[in-house]
Amino acid sequence: MTSQPEKRDMPLSPHLQIYKPQMTSILSILHRGTGVVLYFGTLLFVLWLTLLSSGPESYACAKSWLKSPIGYLFLMGWSFSLFYHLANGIRHLAWDLGHGYDLKTAENSGKIVIICAISFSVFSWALGFVWGKIWS
Repeated sequence: MTSQPEKRDMPLSPHLQIYKPQMTSILSILHRGTGVVLYFGTLLFVLWLTLLSSGPESYACAKSWLKSPIGYLFLMGWSFSLFYHLANGIRHLAWDLGHGYDLKTAENSGKIVIICAISFSVFSWALGFVWGKIWS
């Protein structure tokens, strides 16, 4: 009869024991992600402009897609990405000037970036819906 080895609690990999995600690392990853979203959103914007110049039928097709729930979701994500990337870019400019490196300031400026991105996105969409109702 063969005995089975005892099951031992194996240690975790060191990076899983030591590393905790920090606000600065999460915001850095989000900055890169929003850059990718802005890239593809710009390609779709160029496609929209092309369809706009192609005639009323093409524009109607693009407009119907953009007014769908998926279109709105994409546009909201694109606008959030724009405002987040802008606010975090300003934060990086402050870092380039040598300001805001201490941990408390970096975390506070990160919170400000998130608040600004959300606030500007909500404000721009609210303004867009109000102007859309006025001008339509």
